Amino acid sequence: MKTAGTGGDTARFAVVEGVLERITYANEETGYTVARVDTGRGGGELLTVVGALLGAQPGESLRLHGRWSSHPQYGRQFTVENYTTVLPATIQGIRRYLGSGLIKGIGPRIADRIVEHFGLDTLDVIEQQPQRLVEVPGLGPKRTKMIGAAWEEQKAIKEVMVFLQGVGVSTSLAVRVYKSYGDASISVVKDEPYRLAADVWGIGFLTADKIAQSVGIPHDSPQRVKAGLQYALSQSSDSGHCYLPEQRLIADSVKLLQVDTGLVIECLAELVEEGGVVREDVPDADGQPVVAVYLVPFHRAEISLANQVLRLLHADTDRMPGFAGVDWDRALAWLRGRTGAELAPEQEAAVRLALTRKVAVLTGGPGCGKSFTVTSVVTLARAKKAKVLLAAPTGRAAKRLAELTGCEASTVHRLLELKPGGDAAYDRERPLDADLVVVDEASMLDLLLANKLVKAVPPGAHLLFVGDVDQLPSVGAGEVLRDLLAPGSPVPAVRLTKIFRQAQQSGVVTNAHRINAGLSPITEGMSDFFFFVEDDTEEVGRLTVDVAARRVPARFGLDPRRDVQVLAPMHRGPAGAGTLNGLLQQAVTPARPDVPERRFGGRVFRVGDKVTQIRNNYEKGQNGVFNGTVGVVTALDAEAQQLTVRTDEDEEVSYDFDELDELAHAYAVTIHRSQGSEYPAVVIPVTTGAWMMLQRNLLYTAVTRAKRLVVLVGSRRAVSQAVRTVSAGRRCTALDHRLRRQPAGAGALTIG
Repeated sequence: MKTAGTGGDTARFAVVEGVLERITYANEETGYTVARVDTGRGGGELLTVVGALLGAQPGESLRLHGRWSSHPQYGRQFTVENYTTVLPATIQGIRRYLGSGLIKGIGPRIADRIVEHFGLDTLDVIEQQPQRLVEVPGLGPKRTKMIGAAWEEQKAIKEVMVFLQGVGVSTSLAVRVYKSYGDASISVVKDEPYRLAADVWGIGFLTADKIAQSVGIPHDSPQRVKAGLQYALSQSSDSGHCYLPEQRLIADSVKLLQVDTGLVIECLAELVEEGGVVREDVPDADGQPVVAVYLVPFHRAEISLANQVLRLLHADTDRMPGFAGVDWDRALAWLRGRTGAELAPEQEAAVRLALTRKVAVLTGGPGCGKSFTVTSVVTLARAKKAKVLLAAPTGRAAKRLAELTGCEASTVHRLLELKPGGDAAYDRERPLDADLVVVDEASMLDLLLANKLVKAVPPGAHLLFVGDVDQLPSVGAGEVLRDLLAPGSPVPAVRLTKIFRQAQQSGVVTNAHRINAGLSPITEGMSDFFFFVEDDTEEVGRLTVDVAARRVPARFGLDPRRDVQVLAPMHRGPAGAGTLNGLLQQAVTPARPDVPERRFGGRVFRVGDKVTQIRNNYEKGQNGVFNGTVGVVTALDAEAQQLTVRTDEDEEVSYDFDELDELAHAYAVTIHRSQGSEYPAVVIPVTTGAWMMLQRNLLYTAVTRAKRLVVLVGSRRAVSQAVRTVSAGRRCTALDHRLRRQPAGAGALTIG
């Protein structure tokens, strides 16, 4: 161990060197870490270090700069203010360093062989003569080349890391910066820091702004103000808005940037002139004129989607002409013979609409027969030899659609074959080969995806949107389904309202409709709907875990990982998805010596973990892996530095260890993230701590995700608040306005 400057005063600055043995706690948001370090004092005694250590990996030799302190419970420990990595100087240290998984291609076994062959010269050989690695038994030219390249990349990344650590950027983001810009990384960070917010996933305006300040960009720089304006619009799109009213954007930006209003107005005008944003007069949700400011992709998509819907509606050709003059009594009698069931009048109207009009919407709550109606539409279309394509926004929803109809169904992303960068293989120039396209769970379609989809539907084909408009709107910007159903819309629609007798016996269906009508759910005497009353928020978290991991599986014979899903209103808090994921992982997939695991930031990933993708990544898998995709970790390879996930779409997807910030645990997810999915059982913690989130459509969406069983855990007051509170305000979108600008003579038809 080396220390300096302790001088008998525990608070004085000191330097400690040692090998990082293990990380016992890490908060990836703040960077605060608790770790154990081997300082080489012998006897296996490890030093506890706390502080800014995020990014350091077990096996690395570290030079820690900080101060000694004494904790009342944990005793003497070292508080780290910053650290640097140093190359180990002992055989044992080199072996541990190479075997830690830091260098792709070298795992513990290969590390042993290399160190055995080269001894203390190992790191010098890798650095200066990597071709000599072929001397090591079992290492061929291919592996040798890979190790040499990985070593060089690691060195370059370290350089960027050292620079970025000085401005408070975490290691995982430094890796992303390097992957985006390579050798130009440091010059981009110094000269154009605001580019990072647009180019590097995980770096937003606030991080870029912090970097800009540290490299000397002035507070009132036009570069900073324009980046801030675009950030404010980007943030609003994350909240579902396609645009912001100009006055609101200016006010938000002044508050964010802490600069004069005049400067913001001036920079906004320049941004409009440069084509960075679009300004347009549109009516707001109340029909009042408003000056709307859009980011360019959302403006283009909104205009394009409206035009494409109107183009399909009024197409001269019809790819299913057989239904224009069909004998409906005969057709429906044939259908009844095939399915053994009678269509209700509302359902019959929906079937006719889908097969005779080019664009139509079918909406309605659970138990009202949407699924049977869709199956009937598909059965009749296929009987006339129509080419039918079925799609849904998520893998789970697509699977369910395939099971219902007996036809193949895919995600919208797969249907369009989205490519790296987000371009689709199918579009207006190369449309899908389809006579009928059915899209289920259409409430989840955001503006950008809906635009890509509708663009790819050929003229004359029929397009049917199916979804429950009372559920939460899409995670992405827009309210496409609601806008298609808005008053004055030219798109014909049927709303199913009758709950079928069989569904009336379900507590899940009954209570979903009660909640949607503003009535409290019935929780007594139900065999599939339960309420564990508990007012203490922390106790709600513990009870939720017990119910999901033990009680429900034991009583109903369900698998806690595959069949039971915890749906939380919020991510944060003692009963939020974040905390519950940690507790549920301990209960369902605990640490075991025979189960491989990998720590990344504040998370530990194990084989068997239930995980979800948290960003769109067009580079992964066959056609990209998208935000909300769920899967299970099936393999962890320390040597290749890769983790493998089998997704709900039965695709094996690999993640390099430095990409693990794209994954989160999914034992518990927020209700927003559960859209489009269906689970045998859902457990919903409802606490007054989530007061701002407690809204009717949130609770309604959570309940309607369950196929067999719902368990509420929490306070009666919180449930009452959710049932009473109607979602405040519409999203800022002008799609409904653009759809109403239709050619004369077109008319809407709404039934039910």
